[in-house]
Amino acid sequence: MSDFLSDHGVLVAVVCALLAVVYGVVTTRQLLALSPGNEVMQRLSAAIQEGAQAYLRRQYTTIGIVGVVLFVALIPLQDIYVAVGFAIGGLASAAAGFIGMNVSVRSNARVAEAARGGISPALAVAFRGGAVTGMLVVGLALLGVAGYYGILVNLFDRTSQEAVYALVGLGFGGSLISVFARLGGGIFTKGADVGADIVGKIEAGIPEDDPRNPAVIADNVGDNVGDCAGMAADLFETYAVTAVAVMLLGVLTFQDEAVVLFPLVMGAVSIVASIIGAFFVRTSSGNVERALYQGTLVAGVISALLFIPITNWMMSDLGGDAPSWTDIYFCSLIGLGVTGALFVITDYYTSTRFAPVKSTAKASETGHATNIIQGLAQGLQATAAPAIVIVLAIWGASELAGIYGIAVAVMAQLSLCGLIVALDAFGPITDNAGGIAEMANMPEDVRNVTDPLDAVGNTTKAVTKGYAIGSAALAALVLFAAFKIELEEKGDLVVQFVLDDPHVLMGLLIGGMMVCLFAALSMEAVGRAGAAVVEEVRRQFREKPGIMDGTEEPEYGQCVDIVTKAAQREMIIPSLIPIVVTVIVGVLSVTMLGGMLIGVIVVGLFFAVMMTSGGGAWDNAKKLIEDGAHGGKGSDAHAASVTGDTVGDPFKDTAGPAINPMIKVANIVALLIIPLIT
Repeated sequence: MSDFLSDHGVLVAVVCALLAVVYGVVTTRQLLALSPGNEVMQRLSAAIQEGAQAYLRRQYTTIGIVGVVLFVALIPLQDIYVAVGFAIGGLASAAAGFIGMNVSVRSNARVAEAARGGISPALAVAFRGGAVTGMLVVGLALLGVAGYYGILVNLFDRTSQEAVYALVGLGFGGSLISVFARLGGGIFTKGADVGADIVGKIEAGIPEDDPRNPAVIADNVGDNVGDCAGMAADLFETYAVTAVAVMLLGVLTFQDEAVVLFPLVMGAVSIVASIIGAFFVRTSSGNVERALYQGTLVAGVISALLFIPITNWMMSDLGGDAPSWTDIYFCSLIGLGVTGALFVITDYYTSTRFAPVKSTAKASETGHATNIIQGLAQGLQATAAPAIVIVLAIWGASELAGIYGIAVAVMAQLSLCGLIVALDAFGPITDNAGGIAEMANMPEDVRNVTDPLDAVGNTTKAVTKGYAIGSAALAALVLFAAFKIELEEKGDLVVQFVLDDPHVLMGLLIGGMMVCLFAALSMEAVGRAGAAVVEEVRRQFREKPGIMDGTEEPEYGQCVDIVTKAAQREMIIPSLIPIVVTVIVGVLSVTMLGGMLIGVIVVGLFFAVMMTSGGGAWDNAKKLIEDGAHGGKGSDAHAASVTGDTVGDPFKDTAGPAINPMIKVANIVALLIIPLIT
């Protein structure tokens, strides 16, 4: 078995990746066979589908133009193999997001229809809709990495090191899609959401998903392009980049192909564990959150058990000063432990059950300002525990197996990516289902099912963002280590990034500045898009007074078009920051570039956690009040909480999540420009 895995690790990875894709195809067929509800529900779902598809086509066209330029630039800078890898990564990431999003927007009406039968059938449909996206993400990512590596080694006679270095291009392709998708989708979804809330909830006093609100369809479209397609691209990129980084570190540190293939086999067996875990997502008691998390727990336990034999078979004969296979196995357990810890921490700071959200809701009683102050305080406080968890994980894995041990821990953490993305995509599906139930005037008992699902979906979206941020920080550390080793090898020099070197300090400051500037431009983009939606909704209410009494139809397409154009226009400059600034700094000074990467990783981690957790606390504080706390809907506390939620929207769904790929784009670009700067 040891020889088989060492010789055929690529084949094992490709077969398991195809298994994930087959799971996605079969589940899609089962979902589409379910009833999409009555004619009104189908019409609403079709409007959301049309808007989401139109937006993604425009987004990918814009990214495609940038991608062609970078593809051409990579050929002289690197070689054709790196450039082709870049194209494969971009196309696979785009496919995962596009296909997954198309399944999600078809699942929403089916969830609403299934809700007539209660929590259990509605949960099953919603989770399976999300699981399609999740399994496609891991399946296509592993298929791309393992398949391209196998082709380069077996058909083009490239060495392991040459093949792995070409895979860095694949990671860059995924990263490019990710930063654009996260940012563009975030601008779209929160521009629509902010505009809909300001005019609909605050000014007109109508419910969130009221069909009289001209921005309601744009808001529902945004949930899918932001949290479904955006998160899919984010974690596709993190998964692929981490696998490539672990392979690169392995080939640079140990001259043994088993080490190169090990992360691919880890990902392969975890796909099997995730598919099994998906069948454990069910409930008879109505506890939706427990049902979702028990599936992830089962997958984690199975993965931990499967890691034992594969680590023993593949990593026991490294020899020399290499770590033992048991040390490497314990590193994988550390990675799985980090996943559990980040879930618990993020859940604590964003769930309505715990003190942070309750204190933010309580602060709403004394006004808008105190709500904002408390939400910001909770976001800042939420950075402490994840930072400590990541520090302990780095320390533990490093003590066991050095930087390669950290790399194995990150790969183990990301091995459960399929179910994590499923939990995230569950959120927009249930949100849309609730919106369709409201707009289609479905019975109250249906909303009594979709509302709890939506509330849990809100928490799972926040939890998956915490997971993504933690994995991004650890993956960036692995990329930075690979950058340093590769720099020394290709430049034939010894590089030290020490604080008393002025260039390093300058780089640190530039890296921190990049994160702040990126977040600021992202927030401003949402503000401008939201303002345009506000003006459009006000215009329609003013020029069509019959909208409010139901005698005139709102023009939903106008708001969709406004935020689509705004997202395409606004995402370009922020997305180019990690590419352009990294190249400029690298050309100026290698040591400044190292300092810049460190600054991006550290500041990016804290900004991302603060923004996503703070935004989640604001959002769920509003939901807690809407459920009857502190005066309920229509109270002064509710008005204050809506303001906090509106401020938190671009925090948690635009700027915060988009920092993840931004961190890794900077590190990958640094790797790719080594021939230019040495």
